[in-house]
Amino acid sequence: MMLIEETAPAAEALPVAALRAHLRLAQGFEGPDDAAETAALAGFLRAAIATIEGRTGKVLLKRRFRMQLDDWRDRLGQSLPLAPVHSVERIEIDDGNGTLTQLPPEGWRLVPDGQRPVILPTGVVLPSIPRRGTVTITFLAGFGDAWSQVPADLAQAVILLAARYYDDRSQDGLRHALPFGVSALIERWRAVRTLAGRGSREWR
Repeated sequence: MMLIEETAPAAEALPVAALRAHLRLAQGFEGPDDAAETAALAGFLRAAIATIEGRTGKVLLKRRFRMQLDDWRDRLGQSLPLAPVHSVERIEIDDGNGTLTQLPPEGWRLVPDGQRPVILPTGVVLPSIPRRGTVTITFLAGFGDAWSQVPADLAQAVILLAARYYDDRSQDGLRHALPFGVSALIERWRAVRTLAGRGSREWR
């Protein structure tokens, strides 16, 4: 399986002001130093968001992803690795020789489960994938476009982790450890996700 993030969270959606307030940093001084600090805080937030999303499989801010598989895990239904999924934009099969076939939307449907979204065939099974072919699923996932739409416990976990990154910015090795408070906040969102494909691996 190959999962590609096609769009990144918009800079204006990042809770820079909330992180600044949590760190009790001064604000309102417009200049090179303030701009540099804002950029640094945004970087810590992006790192924290990536960590929380990686641990939970939940996409905090809405964006587009592309997943490529060499085969369905189960032709009765294909689970997606991220949640919540708003929509599946398209499903394409590559026959291995460069010919793409887009599956008609009436041939499948999305079940937008909060833990394990799945694509189900409207018929008996999903179409077969050629032995050397691939299937690519392009979808939109995330709680919303604005930070206010992120669940409160996940939002707080991001702020706490970004603050930890800020405090430990000169000690890169500490970034691998997740503080207990952050772990407790995200625990209920964690889910094991097993994905499809010949020779596929569990994605966490």
